[in-house]
Amino acid sequence: MSIIILAALFLFLIGIIGYGIGIYNGLILLRRNIERNWSNIDVLLKQRYDEIGKLVKVCEGYMQYERETLEKLVTLRSSYFSSDSIKEKNKIEGEIAGTLKTLFAVAENYPELKTNMNFLHLQKRISEIENAIADRREFYNDSVTIFNTRIQQIPDILIARMCRYVEQPLFQVEPKERRDVPVRFDFPGESG
Repeated sequence: MSIIILAALFLFLIGIIGYGIGIYNGLILLRRNIERNWSNIDVLLKQRYDEIGKLVKVCEGYMQYERETLEKLVTLRSSYFSSDSIKEKNKIEGEIAGTLKTLFAVAENYPELKTNMNFLHLQKRISEIENAIADRREFYNDSVTIFNTRIQQIPDILIARMCRYVEQPLFQVEPKERRDVPVRFDFPGESG
């Protein structure tokens, strides 16, 4: 009789350990998905920042009075590369997106720039990259949401605490970046 009880306890213990290993492996998989999805965003952001450098060079010759916007883009671009945390990169990325919107809106005041093929190509390329970033943000945020939920649920929370897993930040747009960019169209011969 005691052998049956010992065997049952042994099987129960093996089941608990196996269940714990399954939870641990599931959490590892979720963490790796977050890292992979962030890397996909980072690759697109790198492409965008490479294109921003080219865009600034094209715009410099035309936009003598918009130096502040161009300098802000260059500064933000450098800040992004020197930042290590996802939270800080997220903040800087939001500022860059807003500054790009401003730059494209201001470009409307420069007819020569609007017809420049390099500018048009870069504007289209950056817009395509922006759309891809938006798609990747969704994958990243889905992975983070699943991970953050799992590390708060019982029994996963026990394994998560032993492994010192903490909530990961979502890729969010800064509140100031949610506002519309003011666009002004001044046409020759019209008075406002």
